[in-house]
Amino acid sequence: MRPKQESTNLEPSILYLMFLRRLQIERIDSAGQAQLCPIAQLDNFAMRNFTNDAIFDDTLPIADGLMEAGLRIPLDRLAAAMQDWFRRKSYLVASDHLRITELPRRR
Repeated sequence: MRPKQESTNLEPSILYLMFLRRLQIERIDSAGQAQLCPIAQLDNFAMRNFTNDAIFDDTLPIADGLMEAGLRIPLDRLAAAMQDWFRRKSYLVASDHLRITELPRRR
């Protein structure tokens, strides 16, 4: 008799709860024009734990300007950390800033 193997795959409902929030990430230029942040830049931020803060582990870039995040992510800290990272990587010039907006969740 073979021992029962436990699945390492998470159930879809668990993933849904983990990444419960959908965030829109935009770069606002000095003229006030908004542009969605490219997924490559969002992914670069999400893949590097430069802050040594595990709280940002609950982020998942899904498209240009879109990121999913857990409920424990404080948006003000996320915006400040992401803006700092984008400036250091030269994705964001001094006159630009980021705007993070929580979007309604689609069912």
